[in-house]
Amino acid sequence: MMISRQLAGFSGAKADDLRKAIGKKNREAMAKLKPEFVAGCRASGTSESVIDWIWTTNEKSADYSFNKSHAACYALISYRTAWLRANYPAQYMAALISSVMDTKDKVPFFVAQAEQMGIQILPPDVNLSDHRFVVVDGNIRFGLDAVKGVGYQAVEAIKAARADGPFIDIFDFCERVDSRAVNKKAIEALIKCGAFGTTGATRMGMLAVLEQAQAAGQKAQQDAQIGQGSIFDLGLDLGGDGAAASAGRPSHAPIPTGEFDQGELLAMEKESVGLYISAHPLKAVGAALAVRTDVNLGALGERRDGERVTLGGMIGQLRRLRTKKGDPMVFATLEDLHGSVELVIFADALEEAGEAVQQDALVIVKGKVDHKDAARTCVVVSSVERFEPTDSELLAAEREASAPAAPEPLQIRLNADLVASGLIEDLREILTAYPGDAEVVLALEGSSGIRRLRLGNGYRVMRTAGLHAELAQQLGAALLPATPGNAAAAA
Repeated sequence: MMISRQLAGFSGAKADDLRKAIGKKNREAMAKLKPEFVAGCRASGTSESVIDWIWTTNEKSADYSFNKSHAACYALISYRTAWLRANYPAQYMAALISSVMDTKDKVPFFVAQAEQMGIQILPPDVNLSDHRFVVVDGNIRFGLDAVKGVGYQAVEAIKAARADGPFIDIFDFCERVDSRAVNKKAIEALIKCGAFGTTGATRMGMLAVLEQAQAAGQKAQQDAQIGQGSIFDLGLDLGGDGAAASAGRPSHAPIPTGEFDQGELLAMEKESVGLYISAHPLKAVGAALAVRTDVNLGALGERRDGERVTLGGMIGQLRRLRTKKGDPMVFATLEDLHGSVELVIFADALEEAGEAVQQDALVIVKGKVDHKDAARTCVVVSSVERFEPTDSELLAAEREASAPAAPEPLQIRLNADLVASGLIEDLREILTAYPGDAEVVLALEGSSGIRRLRLGNGYRVMRTAGLHAELAQQLGAALLPATPGNAAAAA
């Protein structure tokens, strides 16, 4: 832009027009600006060769270019975020999930990623949660802002009220929290997602008495505003034993103890926060489902437009309609542990699928990726069939779910011709300073081939940025760059 203004005499607005044309690769807009650019440069005394060189550079930039300062910034951000993820995974994932709370469909994907990293997602809690996702003892507590229908002001009101102590039950909550900030819809969502778990009451019981609790709470708040007190506020010992004084407020009717079944509880969690928290219908069969598919829904956006894929999951929302020709078709949502995607099922595939296309059905879907725009991907379905895992698949899935995930081995590639005699002793000092569970494999590469040496259990490490930095510094030129897949091959 500075060149355009100083050499070609462009105004700031016109220089920005040229910048946009180059950035958008808009050759037509650039062509319209070229005569004025050339004329302006000639008027400023710029030589023809320089004018040609500058404009050729502009055209090359429109093919592909990236500002060096931007590249440096992105590289620095990438390094910092990679370091945070490696050294503070729970804090990193909590911040990442908090950053996408306004985009509800992204929360399930990153929650699933956190769980795969061994980080437990704790349910929202009116006594413990904050606005955003926060780290608690290495796990992540769900943020109240992520609960549907609960806004910023409602969370502020909840935090202000609980400053005087934790909420005992739903009646206590309704009495102490400003009813103007937290309405019935918000309280229902909090109950349904399990945010009153620390009170010990059941969700069914709390929903049954919610109207009664709200009415009592609103009356108590109105009385407080006009200075109307209760005899219980006087602290009188009417019974002679101090019972009334210690009570502090009149008792309420008991909260029923009945509870919804597991399926209903999970459905309420999905409704209120957009994902399952306490459990997931697919967790028991997730490993078996993965064997039958070639991509999870969280990674579907990376597939090419028009690419054929095999997916698996549970049908969520489902809408049946007819085309202009009168043929039946279905729009449905397919969900797995990593995300969701819209399915478009036309008449032929719908007829062949039969009863498989039902809400809450576990299915295997084959179809073609359709990137409608940058923010939306769907799958045009060619076939749908019920997913019915065999007993052996379920057993294998159960074993995989219960088995602790083995960390990827650390493979150290070395140029055998440059290895010093004291290598093992140097490595011992470094590796023993980073104890962990990852196996270490040495790959000595020379003219005679590659020799791999597995180090014993006493050399197992925790893979951190600090370890890699020390290895690079100590081993110097003998250390060869890592190659994708070597660690897996060594395992």
